[in-house]
Amino acid sequence: QVQLVESGGGLVQTGGSLRLSCTASGNIFVINAMGWYRQAPGKERELVATIPSGGNTNYADSVKGRFTISRDNAKNTVYLQMNRLSPEDTAVYYCNAVIRSNFLGFRNYWGQGTQVTVSS
Repeated sequence: QVQLVESGGGLVQTGGSLRLSCTASGNIFVINAMGWYRQAPGKERELVATIPSGGNTNYADSVKGRFTISRDNAKNTVYLQMNRLSPEDTAVYYCNAVIRSNFLGFRNYWGQGTQVTVSS
């Protein structure tokens, strides 16, 4: 019923920038928090940034000052602006959202993931 679709991943050189987008669609009544997670090869998935509906943000220490999360509630979309990228940022990035429908309580939904590769 609910689908999250990411876009914007790709290959970038060290120091470059990428902007990820994630749009939620389907049987949506309320979207609470949205966020981005990532998983690098051989590592566990980790939180990158979150943004609740009120607009406050939370960042992993590793990306503070470089990444910016934002959202457009009218478009059910969350963004991740990534600047000054380094090879350590290489990972599959996953969109996450906590969403309530008329028939279900709040549930945690995930996008399919988008690959971000930062070359030296």
